[in-house]
Amino acid sequence: MRALGKILMSVQMVLLPVFVQIGLTFFLLLWMATARTKALKARETSLKDIALRQPNWPEKATQIANCFSNQFEVPVLFYILIALALPLRHADLFIVLMSWVFVVTRFLHAGIFVTSNDVRTRSLAWFAGVLVLLAMWLYFALKMLLLI
Repeated sequence: MRALGKILMSVQMVLLPVFVQIGLTFFLLLWMATARTKALKARETSLKDIALRQPNWPEKATQIANCFSNQFEVPVLFYILIALALPLRHADLFIVLMSWVFVVTRFLHAGIFVTSNDVRTRSLAWFAGVLVLLAMWLYFALKMLLLI
């Protein structure tokens, strides 16, 4: 594992999982906008019913919107880690591999969220991502504090 950590990765290799995660976020944003527009056109809700952010969207539109909002919770810690690790030259193979694992867990979480929305399964995907991100932060912190 120590040998893996010594290999510095190219900027593109480090940023690719970040761009994929951002792509997921924009996909959900566009899907949410489409679902909300359809709900308004179908008169499932009205502008006055949601003007003050009242939770009056149909279930599917709410499901997608909640998934979109979730992309600004735990993933923010991922973005901060990469934003620090890259210029400090601590974005190595371990960080890149774990970034991909984290992004895969985010896709699993989002997929479950917008389909079956099985809370138990969704929670497992969320928790797996949190554990991966925690491992990444611990690894990064130790590298920085121990000057490895």
